[in-house]
Amino acid sequence: MKLAFANQSVESRRDMILHNSISKTLMLLAMPSLMMGLVQSMMPLSDGLFINNVAGPYVASAVTYCQPILNMVVALSQGLGAAGMAVIGQLNGQGNFEKGRRVSSQLILLAFAMGILVIPVMAILAFPISAIVTSEISDIVWLYLTLNAFALPFYFMEAVYNAVKNANGKPEATFFRMLLLLFLKILFNYLFIYQLLWGIVGCVLSSFLSNVIVCLIMFYELFCSKSPEKLDWPGLKLDREVTADLLRIGLPTMLSNVMLNLGFYLINNEVQKYGAIVLNGQGIASNITTICFAMTGAFGPTVTTMVSMNIGAGQKERAKKAMWAACGFSTLTAAVLISMIVPFIGPLTRLFTRNPQVLEVASSSLHIYIYSVIGFGICMVQQGAFIGLGKTRVPLIISILRVWFLRYLFILVTEPYLGVFSVFWGHLFSNLMAAVIITLIILRTQWVSVLSAQTHPAPEKTE
Repeated sequence: MKLAFANQSVESRRDMILHNSISKTLMLLAMPSLMMGLVQSMMPLSDGLFINNVAGPYVASAVTYCQPILNMVVALSQGLGAAGMAVIGQLNGQGNFEKGRRVSSQLILLAFAMGILVIPVMAILAFPISAIVTSEISDIVWLYLTLNAFALPFYFMEAVYNAVKNANGKPEATFFRMLLLLFLKILFNYLFIYQLLWGIVGCVLSSFLSNVIVCLIMFYELFCSKSPEKLDWPGLKLDREVTADLLRIGLPTMLSNVMLNLGFYLINNEVQKYGAIVLNGQGIASNITTICFAMTGAFGPTVTTMVSMNIGAGQKERAKKAMWAACGFSTLTAAVLISMIVPFIGPLTRLFTRNPQVLEVASSSLHIYIYSVIGFGICMVQQGAFIGLGKTRVPLIISILRVWFLRYLFILVTEPYLGVFSVFWGHLFSNLMAAVIITLIILRTQWVSVLSAQTHPAPEKTE
């Protein structure tokens, strides 16, 4: 049964999404995404364990500080991926599989080209960024950003691979890729950080080699293996029409993710003023809660797939029901995770360090952070619905509102009274308020696609 599910054609998967039980289909599609979220969150957790226990708190602090900066650049590929999921998903919903495959191949070429273009940008930005942090981590920050620049094309490829597979209703493919990536990361972390003691260089090299190997396997799967979903490599020529559509639809999500991570970067700047110990403690709390955020947010791509296909087929009421069902599943997942983690916060944080100062910060922040996953999950599900409709400007607005106004301003206003704890309370406040606001917006939303008629001809089937 499991093997048959994994080997379903795109056509069969489309029929399941359009006609089978919503709850059952949602869970079947979300389960690989949930597992992928769990595996994906294990990667920063693995890095954190190796770096904190072997390389020390300064290296760990530098990695924590740099992560939002890398994510700002990778956000460009995630925006392309969101556009690809909307376009390809609606084409598949209409039964136009051939055009869906053509858009997929163009999406991958465009992502890789953009990844190459941003290498020098990241290398240049490393100089001013490392100059504004505390002297204890400045050199480490510069080295980490400079070396990671060369891995960016592969990060871009992986983001759009996920989009293509999710748009085809096959999230299990992304799970298998992430499982392989986790295995390679742990293997190389053990070799470069634990055995060879290469510190920050070992951390970057581990990520680089893991991603290169996975991308080579992905390329073979997409363009060389014999399967009905095999894509034709477009050479080095981009289709102007397809590229323009992907950039136009993806631009709001790109801006959304860039602004989101810019906010995280500015928040890290507030934290790093308190020293590497506090930044390290915050990083440990983030590593642990990453599991919760990844699993509650995993319903978002599933909702994008179900909404885009059902909207493409003219079934807007079914698309709505899928979104509300996912909100319920995400909230339940958050409640289960909170109940599993809160009683064991002490032992979990001690896996990373024995430094009592770092432990105090990590434990205190985690007791606040953890509850923000409820609002985050609801927000990600409903943003996934808007992306499926092609209304990518709404996630942009919500992301700016959540991080810049509800969180960053909250921190600036309350920091004189709460100190560094304003950051932790800001996470909780902003995620819960963003969930309330996006719910009010979606209740007033017209469930129709805003993608151009040229890109997506109107479906023959009507609800």
